[in-house]
Amino acid sequence: MSQVELLSYAIPAFAVLMLVEWIAYRRDPDRPANGGAGRDTVANVATFTVGRLIKPLMQYVIPFSSVLVAAAVTPLHLSAKSWWVWVVGLVVTDFCYYWAHRADHRVRLLWTAHSVHHSSEYFNLSTAIRLPWLHPVATMMRGFFWVPAALLGLAPWMIFLLQSIGLLYQFPIHTQRITTLWRPIEFLFNTPAHHRIHHGSNQPYIDKNYGGIFIVWDRMFGSFAAESEPIRYGLTKNIGTDNPLKLNYYELGTLLRDVRYAKTWRGRIGYIFGPPGWTEDMPQPAAPAREGEPHLTH
Repeated sequence: MSQVELLSYAIPAFAVLMLVEWIAYRRDPDRPANGGAGRDTVANVATFTVGRLIKPLMQYVIPFSSVLVAAAVTPLHLSAKSWWVWVVGLVVTDFCYYWAHRADHRVRLLWTAHSVHHSSEYFNLSTAIRLPWLHPVATMMRGFFWVPAALLGLAPWMIFLLQSIGLLYQFPIHTQRITTLWRPIEFLFNTPAHHRIHHGSNQPYIDKNYGGIFIVWDRMFGSFAAESEPIRYGLTKNIGTDNPLKLNYYELGTLLRDVRYAKTWRGRIGYIFGPPGWTEDMPQPAAPAREGEPHLTH
């Protein structure tokens, strides 16, 4: 099944599931206040629709050019005819996704694109399709995270398809209608309970639960968090708009402004490649004293 065929089935399913969730939400007297709003949902759908129009360029041509090069030079070639290659491929590509997603939150240039997905102050299935478009530099940088999968011998088309499956998996976990699942599932896989935390903008939830299909990566690399207090959705500083154009470029605009008014080259580079929230006025760690010099304390 190709990515186009997969998407042709997925979009109607997305629409039906969003409708079911909306009906259930409207009939629930105990529905959460941050379950959704009409204008927010329209903004999510509009953002998704524009993104689909440019998806072939932004998801395959630009980001995966490096994957194609890696696949061409590697001496390893795994056959898609073997079932175990698909299992290995799913695990490997999801591992690549974990690090790409982690970089989305820790490198500001990547965050200018990914922040679009986190900018909704609500959390429902329509939030899943609130995706960025036309961020070519960030998209190209992100594609490098799948180069290891190609070097291991996975065919580029298989990497594309498995990545698409991983993204489809994440659609139904954007909901508050499901509390928790069977404990072994919660331990191994990303679930609504885990992903709600990822969208939290209050501590201790910021920069947690990056996993795509598997949550074990977060458990292994120290980025896992369980729910310990009510979740506040959105950004730490919400932008207060439902305009798809502003949603897509607000953070990029602030980055360009910070670079423009930076005082030093260190500041300019830091605003681009440092973590979100970094400023050139932040205190730097003291340099270690050289032999024979006193160690200063504060």
